Amino acid sequence: MPSDYIAIEVNGREADQAAVSLLEHEGWGHFTAMQVRGGRTRGLDLHLSRLRAAHLEIYGRELGGQEVRDRIRHALDGRGDASVRVYGYWAGLIVTVRGPQDMPRRPHAMTAVQFQRPLARLKHVGSWSQGRFGEAAQAAGIDEGLLVDETGRISEGTITNVGFWRDGRVIWPEAPKLDGITMLVLRRQLAAAGVAQAEEPVRVQDLAGYDGMILCNSRGWAPVGRVDDLIIPQDEAFTGVIAAAIESSPWDEI
Repeated sequence: MPSDYIAIEVNGREADQAAVSLLEHEGWGHFTAMQVRGGRTRGLDLHLSRLRAAHLEIYGRELGGQEVRDRIRHALDGRGDASVRVYGYWAGLIVTVRGPQDMPRRPHAMTAVQFQRPLARLKHVGSWSQGRFGEAAQAAGIDEGLLVDETGRISEGTITNVGFWRDGRVIWPEAPKLDGITMLVLRRQLAAAGVAQAEEPVRVQDLAGYDGMILCNSRGWAPVGRVDDLIIPQDEAFTGVIAAAIESSPWDEI
């Protein structure tokens, strides 16, 4: 399936433009994004929990997990490998299906941007400023923006979570942020493997004191090799525990 192919279903039916426009512009949408391989995805329980909790917070009612799974399977229409997004709106669900995507494992470059996503705990639509900062970074030849507050405290990337390595521990930023599914999968698998983790404030001006850094989102994970002019060490112990954690995570049947 070509990577630019897209199929859209609204409430289990192929969407016309009027239906998509109605849902996009008449509600506070939220969504989750996943990679599907062989009809399976990692962290399915986490995706369903995210959708259920966000829908309850925004609209006062839950989304049933079985309904979501049925809609995803219907939109996939037999495709085994795909990038899937499930959007929740007041009028129903939108499921989009595109070609599969994987994050390049090469070291990524990031640039610090002072910005805090509103309602950061929600994966909501319409994050124009966040997306603009990401596009500006890429236009400058940088992979991703790194969101910081006025004190330099790091929260997340524009479309990624970030994690750090110091003294044999994985450190996640203590700041308002989205708990991304891949980050949650990593945390669960690292805990199962007995790898020490902590959530602490991390400031961009203190990054020289860390031994490694990664970013992750629905497309996977990669090491970070540079933040602006600072070169980030590439610690094989760190990348090894992250790779092992991802590989140990099961693929769940949708």
